Amino acid sequence: MNRPLDEAQPEGAQPEGARPLDGITVIDLSRVLAGPLCGQMLADHGADVIKVEPPNGDDTRTWGPPFLPDGSGAYFSGLNRSKHNVSLDLRTDAGIEVLETLLADADVLVENFKAGTLAKWGLTDDVIAERYPRLVHCRITGFGTDGPLGGAPGYDAVLQAYGALMSVNGEAAGPPTRVGVPIVDMMTGYLSFSGILLALRERDRSGRGQLVDATLLDSAIAMLHPHSANLLNGGTEPVRMGSAHSNVAPYDVYDVADGQFFLAVGNDRQFRSFAGLIGLPELADDPRFLTNADRVQNYPELKEILADKLKALDRETLGKDLLSLGVPGGPVHLVSQALDDPQVRHRGMVIEDGDYRGIGNPVKLGRTPAGFRWAPRAKGADTRAVLERHGFDEERIERLTETGAAITADTADD
Repeated sequence: MNRPLDEAQPEGAQPEGARPLDGITVIDLSRVLAGPLCGQMLADHGADVIKVEPPNGDDTRTWGPPFLPDGSGAYFSGLNRSKHNVSLDLRTDAGIEVLETLLADADVLVENFKAGTLAKWGLTDDVIAERYPRLVHCRITGFGTDGPLGGAPGYDAVLQAYGALMSVNGEAAGPPTRVGVPIVDMMTGYLSFSGILLALRERDRSGRGQLVDATLLDSAIAMLHPHSANLLNGGTEPVRMGSAHSNVAPYDVYDVADGQFFLAVGNDRQFRSFAGLIGLPELADDPRFLTNADRVQNYPELKEILADKLKALDRETLGKDLLSLGVPGGPVHLVSQALDDPQVRHRGMVIEDGDYRGIGNPVKLGRTPAGFRWAPRAKGADTRAVLERHGFDEERIERLTETGAAITADTADD
């Protein structure tokens, strides 16, 4: 139990070293983003993650363009590396029997089905807890399974709106705006990863698994700081401020000679250093701008002064000069510029291995780092190997594939 699936390692997989989650087996039933991202994080850190896809595959295989040479969307590729791939039809009794066999040897289950789906298949929370007492069950939903909106479907953009993130994002004179990345889904994936690690750590003491109850709603609300803290402690309803900050100034984007630059002055010392650097030392002693509170209160006047001064400066020089003084700031990059940035590359945040291109794992450990193991697998590529590892003989595997309860790579498109 809990041994790596040695015989199912894909050809060309990177050599395995000691990693924190070596020996942990994860059944990843999730689709789209939050769950698959969580599973990929676990896999990067050594877990044997078995992604179970339905016969028609994860929806994101078709999300594009762009598409990879194997026909899968780049979206799918960014979330499903280093996982074994098994394809099962869980609408069939035989498919559920296979799943139950996989769960018997698993440490973690990650799923984001519509509330009640697993129960419909006979796997209620109580059944899971009784039948698999050491299993950590991570359930990802939009709003949770109980309460006034329990069971309601959840999507990133809907939760950005419902959870008020859109209300504070966008220009002051413009409409509420969705954050340009699926930030609620991604945060839920990271929080699910953290919750699973906590539950595994607690299991070391108690010997028992437990439910990790992750919701998009909770993630959205948790990201409202500092607006939530301001409101809860006597503030007024937060408003959109563009790129400016409700509690700190100057903390905003400015046009410079060769693009845009974000200035993030966090305290009075930094403001004095900044004012001297740009040739306006008198600003630091101006009663309107003497303290951060003064600058926040009088920010429209301060912004006008700074905008006029900064428009003649180039962003690379400004950034280096600010860095030398310990004042935060940096150019507003395009995605292509950020991914080509030398520091980003130095941190290993862009993976280029053979034909695979992806984003690195942001959780860095000194002795046992995360790492790329293999590219995302074709649907059903490891079905046969995984089933054999779990004791299925050839006759039983053939019966499963003939009935469509299990799909292998060679039958995936039949």
